[in-house]
Amino acid sequence: MLWMLVTLVRKELQLAFRDPQSRRLLILPVILQLLLFPFAATLEVRNATLAVLDRDGGASAHELVQRLAATAAFPRVVMLRSEQELEQRVDDQDVLLALEIPEDFSRRVASGRPADILAVIDGRRSNSAQIAAGYATAVVEAYGAERAAQAGFAAPSSIVVRHRYNPNLEYQWFMLPVLVAIITTIGSLIVTALSVAREREQGTLDQLLVSPLTPGLVMVGKTVPALIVAFGQATLVASAAVFIYRVPFLGSVGLLYLSMLCYGLSLAGFGLFISSLCETQQQAFLGVFSFMVPAVMLSGFIGPVENMPLVFRGLSWIDPLTHFISIVKGLFLKGHGFAILWPDLWPLLLIASFTMTTGFWMFRRRVA
Repeated sequence: MLWMLVTLVRKELQLAFRDPQSRRLLILPVILQLLLFPFAATLEVRNATLAVLDRDGGASAHELVQRLAATAAFPRVVMLRSEQELEQRVDDQDVLLALEIPEDFSRRVASGRPADILAVIDGRRSNSAQIAAGYATAVVEAYGAERAAQAGFAAPSSIVVRHRYNPNLEYQWFMLPVLVAIITTIGSLIVTALSVAREREQGTLDQLLVSPLTPGLVMVGKTVPALIVAFGQATLVASAAVFIYRVPFLGSVGLLYLSMLCYGLSLAGFGLFISSLCETQQQAFLGVFSFMVPAVMLSGFIGPVENMPLVFRGLSWIDPLTHFISIVKGLFLKGHGFAILWPDLWPLLLIASFTMTTGFWMFRRRVA
């Protein structure tokens, strides 16, 4: 009995590793995740941009800014001129954290009185922003305690935090808009990735190819159902977010569906590419997994993109999930219009044109 079990196990392993394509799908995702996780899956904040509105201009304020700039978390400090510029920087996600130093900061530090600094953080990226605020708070409190000790007082400086777009740090406000993007990703990828592989595995692909339909129409027929499924799933999640969990939706429903269409087309191209490469549905599932994990890791959903090495930051730009997460957060929490969404929409259109063209080319190449 034991020998029969060993024989069965050996047969299954031989079947799993016999096909070169199966071997690649089993080994490459492991290598890819081994390369990505140590650099992308981290909540440590490094290489973030700090904005400072210095209303004081004194020596104490200047010294504090220099100490903040000397940390690994804030290698780049942007000095601002007005409160409007501070708000705009946070709105545009140019900075993770903005500090406003009051006019009497140096006088208060010199006299030993408490000198509170206002910190404005981006509630759309609440986890990373709070970590960055914690780093800044540690620097400010250490500086205030040092100056207070030198002057013989016990009134260190501190930071007062104000959260933009999520004032009460509601976790649902952060998670559910992102979930719209994740669900759309899963729906588009699975339906398109399994389509051609299913036809090939069931032996119906040849029948489809001898029909009057051209390869282009076949590809359209494989793409549209994926978009319908993705739209339905995303609509369900977005409706639940607004009507059940009371997440504010301040943008346009039409813009949400337009963005979803651009995003769905970019994913459909990836799905058709995966489906054309795979011989079985099992391989297609592995291909979807191989795409999904890096896409989520590089999107900035788990860890800030600023923390990643330069090459991964470049890859995050060509990751469609990066742009769509930014879009849905802007529509839900800020009410962005078309002009503000365009910097994220045109990369989606560019990625969609490339992936659809590549997927069509691969499909024709495999069925020719």
